Amino acid sequence: MSLSSVRAWFAQNAPDIEVLVTGTSSATVTDAANTHNVEPAQIAKTICVRAGEKILLIVTSGAARLDNKKFKGVFGVRPRMLGAEEVLVLTGHPVGGVCPFGLASALPVYCDVSLKQFEMVVPAAGAGNAAVKIPVARLAELTKAQWVEVC
Repeated sequence: MSLSSVRAWFAQNAPDIEVLVTGTSSATVTDAANTHNVEPAQIAKTICVRAGEKILLIVTSGAARLDNKKFKGVFGVRPRMLGAEEVLVLTGHPVGGVCPFGLASALPVYCDVSLKQFEMVVPAAGAGNAAVKIPVARLAELTKAQWVEVC
């Protein structure tokens, strides 16, 4: 699944956006920023967390960190990080390639306001060497994300 499901998702939902596959790793924020020649904060990292009984995706700036107090203020509970295997099963994407596109399970997507400082961001695309360059507003629109402040 993963890279192929992301490509299929973009082909159906946004055929004008190219999935970029590189010969270098973009599995970490630093690697992705170096690979795509952007600042680390412009990398849109996707975090899969548990909020009580609910599993959700939070897309944040690569320089942002979840704030437990803010998260609890929005979702009523503290976030619980999921293990790599559970993330792979739920999203279909390995850690380092997790993104809100081409998901194995229907998961709610939330974009943190830390992304709004940029016109264009670079989220992963289902593999540790794949990404897309996408306008922030389009990312939120295509993934039907809700805006939150949790970082």
